[in-house]
Amino acid sequence: MHQEGQLSAGSLVRGWFRMLAGLAIGSVTGLLGLAAAAVDVGVVRQTEYELSRIARFDRAVHTNPLTRKGCRRYLAVRWLVGALGAGVIWMLAFWYSVAISMVTAWLFDGDWGLVEDGDRVTLALIALVAIPGALVIFVTTAGVVGVAVLDRWLATALLGTSQQTLLRQRVAELTSTRAEVIEAIDDERRRIERDLHDGVQQRLVALGMLIGRARRAKGEEQLQELLQQAHLTAGEAIDELREVATRVYPAVLDDSGLDTALEVLAERSSVRVEISNELKASPGTALETVIYFVASEAVNNAAKHADPTVVEISVWPTPADITVMVWDDGFGGADPTGTGLSGLARRVKAVDGTFEVTSPEGGPTTIYARLPCE
Repeated sequence: MHQEGQLSAGSLVRGWFRMLAGLAIGSVTGLLGLAAAAVDVGVVRQTEYELSRIARFDRAVHTNPLTRKGCRRYLAVRWLVGALGAGVIWMLAFWYSVAISMVTAWLFDGDWGLVEDGDRVTLALIALVAIPGALVIFVTTAGVVGVAVLDRWLATALLGTSQQTLLRQRVAELTSTRAEVIEAIDDERRRIERDLHDGVQQRLVALGMLIGRARRAKGEEQLQELLQQAHLTAGEAIDELREVATRVYPAVLDDSGLDTALEVLAERSSVRVEISNELKASPGTALETVIYFVASEAVNNAAKHADPTVVEISVWPTPADITVMVWDDGFGGADPTGTGLSGLARRVKAVDGTFEVTSPEGGPTTIYARLPCE
């Protein structure tokens, strides 16, 4: 606990000095910004510098796209904050100089104290000014933080979006995403029902009819022929049932991991699939599931609608996210609003990812899914 307190105090001190350095630079750039706003030259570049300065010495500001008008208005006001910061720094330097001169003059019996009593700094004088002096120094020191907060607030108010607005947007986005996830689950259930009804159920009905005919067969040859047909139909029903189960969730993903699941996907595909997976470690079950279904749905869509000769699946990590790219050389024209791709978009959005489809007529088609790592 004591160590955590030391780390916290050190972090506060380092943060204060960063703010002080930011204000010192900002007091100079405030005048440069005022000049830029007056002649309307380089206002966007100067504003970008101010925002990078705030982000470097304090915290980043969430801004809307910068415009010349907005930047000019911001710089025309921002110099006042720069001037205020310069005043705080001057007062800080002055009062610390007074305090240091008095304490050293009293300790070393000198006469260089900026506030003296008969050319000397006495213990009585220090006791007299100690409390008001400490209050002035504290307020001036806290003023550095106050001006830094004002600097960030001004940029947010004139150029960006407040934390409250960002929070409301996030709540609205999560509400929308939740509704889309529920809709995607319902769509998946309906698709499974169709697959079972149109595929497996029909196979089982045919199997029952074949067994019934076999029971009524009059000759050994006819019986064997019907039993062979029943055996083939049962195998087809098992294959279709396994395919439906894989679409719900591939067991191989839990048993053997993403690499093996993608290899199995490639083996079962009716087109040639090439895989490049650069992930060195598992990103977690949730992300692995999304990666698999993005690849699976994209491959199935391409094989069903685009007639490609090859489909390429690439997965690679970046410092901020994991990118999944599926490319095919088919004839393009994929509809991002279609059932399959829109369902994928909802699945990716559910983990705060982004989904993009590029599919001009004539091809090729490229699907990107970017999934945040945290």
